Amino acid sequence: ILSLALQEPNFDWELKPGRPHQFDWKSSCETWSIAFSPDGSWFAWSQGHCIVKLIPWPLEEQFIPKGFEAKNRSSKNETKGQGSPKEKMLDCGQIVWGVAFSPWPSPPSKKLWAHNHPQVPDVSCLVLATGLNNGQIKIWEVQTGLLLLNLSGHQDVMRDLSFTPSGSLILVSTSRDKTLRIWYLNKHSKQIQVLLGHLQWVYCCSISPDCSMLCSVAEEKSVFLWSMRSYTLIRKLEGHQSSVVSCDSSPNSALLVTASYDTNVIMWDPYTSERLRSLHHTQVDPAMDDSNVHISSLRSLCFSPEGLYLATVADDRLLRIWALELKTPIAFAPVTNGLCCCTFFPHGGVIATGIRDGHVQFWTAPRVLSSLKHLCRKALQSFLTTYQVLALPIPKKMKETVFLEPFGMRY
Repeated sequence: ILSLALQEPNFDWELKPGRPHQFDWKSSCETWSIAFSPDGSWFAWSQGHCIVKLIPWPLEEQFIPKGFEAKNRSSKNETKGQGSPKEKMLDCGQIVWGVAFSPWPSPPSKKLWAHNHPQVPDVSCLVLATGLNNGQIKIWEVQTGLLLLNLSGHQDVMRDLSFTPSGSLILVSTSRDKTLRIWYLNKHSKQIQVLLGHLQWVYCCSISPDCSMLCSVAEEKSVFLWSMRSYTLIRKLEGHQSSVVSCDSSPNSALLVTASYDTNVIMWDPYTSERLRSLHHTQVDPAMDDSNVHISSLRSLCFSPEGLYLATVADDRLLRIWALELKTPIAFAPVTNGLCCCTFFPHGGVIATGIRDGHVQFWTAPRVLSSLKHLCRKALQSFLTTYQVLALPIPKKMKETVFLEPFGMRY
């Protein structure tokens, strides 16, 4: 684990894929997507060259897979362990751009694909979706590594995947074909909707935890919000000055954040479309200046599990951690290679980052004890929209202090 601080972090562990001789290691090796399972028991990693690695968590020394290297600041790199029998290597046959775990547990697998795989036992299972360079989506059973389904529909590179948190096995996919597609992985495993409206490649999507709203961002300045009930466009959010590349919803669905090549993160109220705050990524190291490269262009962002922090990665090779009420990072950490993606461990304390040479690094994240006010606010905002809060028959000062204080960060 790498410790995250305002100074140079202590470097302890890094996962590195093996280098198969049959591949040209200098191409197609990027870690474009990483994910923890919702219960925190598995970690998935698109390690380049069409391979997804599934690793049991926690990542203790005995779980370091064979062929991976452990980096230690006091010793040279060396390979650890002989691998765990539970580890899985999924050969997807195409470059993998997106990975996503289903909620746990999902419905019995036999009900999901019995018509195609009658030999699969009737047990509850966790599944992993992988989005590929040819537009296809492959669905895998995590415990066995068995390929269960192939979903076809996209006409270009598949970019991002997201399951609904409710456990209904509804999957949303985005693609360079400028569409989002909604899939229902029931017995018939069919595509139930195609969302049209984007004019450019669709990079990323995020489903709100209450499953009411879907956000999508593309190689354009607008942010699209869709209804997850009617699959229609609700509104567009305007504020970015360049392509929007990443988005995420807060754990209580009350906030939406978007990241753009314009070097800004914008925090929104998705119900009122209000722009609450803008976080600007300034250059940290003047020596990195290059007039031909937007070194602070953002690549990915994600909320912490308790909703108090935000992690971002940018082209200046820095992982930044932000407290929601502040306009400057509370911590940052340099990385030796370009960053592609980041995600928090579901129970907090760890951030994983995927980098361009196919590696994954793990960093210690801030651990805090949430205040009673934050817990009350989080609980209330999970079922009350901003408009509903404003309509409550209580004093205005109480609304602003107890309910809307984090949204008082007006732009």
